[in-house]
Formats: sequence, structure tokens, C-alpha cells
Amino acid sequence: MDVLGALRIRVRRGINLAVRDTVSSDPYCVVKCGSQKVKTKVIRGNCNPVWNEVLTIYVKDLRDPIVLSVFDKDTFTEDDGMGESRIDIKPLVECLKMGLQGLPDGTKVERVQPSPDNHLADESPIILTGGKMTQNMILNLKNVECGKVELQIEWVQIPGCKGLDF
Repeated sequence: MDVLGALRIRVRRGINLAVRDTVSSDPYCVVKCGSQKVKTKVIRGNCNPVWNEVLTIYVKDLRDPIVLSVFDKDTFTEDDGMGESRIDIKPLVECLKMGLQGLPDGTKVERVQPSPDNHLADESPIILTGGKMTQNMILNLKNVECGKVELQIEWVQIPGCKGLDF
């Protein structure tokens, strides 16, 4: 396969999402990377939805942007945009390349701070748990009046793939 590996994205919840219907919204998330597109289920009538869904995309190039978009599901018209954000996997990849798998369970390997270069709403810890490195993040949605999405990302090595060149 011509992929480096997979990114497992646990889309946990939306926080204070924009109202797109009369008093609420029917939100769902879409994650795009290259030609891939995966999405969560629709949560009806809730601006603070809990999806807790795992989406997986295959990463071919670490430079390809991974974009999370939130939409309001409409029945008779085109779905309304509720903002978007970029998922930055570079800090997680850098921690994986350090080869720190021997550390104790629950070790915080890195704390990524919000900056103009990322869409983080708060500090984003990268944690080693059960031999896996994950990054928890809350992303500010852009191009919208309000809203955040909480998620967790994890890199998955796929046998027979290029990998990250450790």
C-alpha cells in the first residue's frame, strides 16, 4: 500500500455549536484528507452533541491537510456549514518518532499549546497509555460565530505500509 499509516479520530462531542435551525441544529462532522471523506452520525436538535464515534483515515502524505467540518443536516435544502478546523498531526508524529514506548502508562509526553499555527482552544496533551500514543484536543471552529469540537487522535501502524520512518 502507498500509505504511511492510519489516523484513528475519536470525535467525542461538540461544544456550543452554532444554531442553524430555528432554536437548535442537527449537527454532524465530516473529516477530509485528500480524496477521503468520513463522517459521524447526525445528532438531532442539539448544539452540544455527543458523537463519541471513531473515524479512520489513511494518511499518504503528512503534508496533506486533515480538515474537520461541522454541518447542520437539512431535509429539503443543502446542509448548512457550522464551521471547520484543521487537525494538526505533526506534534503526535514527532512524539511517535522519539520511540518512547517504554515509558510508564499515563505519561504525558508533550503538551501542545494553542498558537496561530493550530486551531487548538486549550492545551493539548499527548499521552502514552497502553503502549499507544494519543493526543486529546479541543478545536476552535473557524468561519462561524461559535463552536468547538473535542476529539482524540491516535496513529495506527499498518503492517505492510511505509510507516513513519522511525
